[in-house]
Amino acid sequence: MTDDLGYIDYRTVLALPDPYKPADVIRSYKKRMKQLLIEISENEHAHERQQQYLLQIAQLNAAFYILRDRERGERYLQARDEVIRLEQDWRGTEEGTVPEEEDKLRRRYDQALRDFLAAYMEEYVLEAGRDPECVEHSGWNPSHERHAGRILRQNRQQRYQEIHERLPYFEISPPEIAWEERASFLDTLLQGDAPA
Repeated sequence: MTDDLGYIDYRTVLALPDPYKPADVIRSYKKRMKQLLIEISENEHAHERQQQYLLQIAQLNAAFYILRDRERGERYLQARDEVIRLEQDWRGTEEGTVPEEEDKLRRRYDQALRDFLAAYMEEYVLEAGRDPECVEHSGWNPSHERHAGRILRQNRQQRYQEIHERLPYFEISPPEIAWEERASFLDTLLQGDAPA
């Protein structure tokens, strides 16, 4: 799991200061993209790491595309903060909370999480790949988009699973098994006196 709790933080992808300016976004994006493209061209095993490189390029493009536009960046940060807040609300439910209320919180959180991951880890990433400025700096083309669609879906699903693995669903009690009853039924079955 990444240190962003699974809710991708595009500010850290571009290593932006807080608060950042649009000029910081452009400068950092160009620098990181150039470094990544040089690494890819110099790496003898780039073909083996093709999916990883494709994901890194897509994330850099998305970070640039989302954060360079103040309004889009604000919506992204609000959506991210809202998902984190909903998770904290759900985690903070008291032990005596009515199960229906806890389930309602869980459902609200789960829907917000799905919406966030779909929008900011797949839809905007693919949209960024069609942005002329991203295409110019990253060399992104339609064949990249075809391959990236599957990789982005897998990455989104993996993030979703990682997030859910750390969440407090409910305590699972071990099943109560009547071994003696099962043993007597099995003996009866093996002796040929199976109940009808």
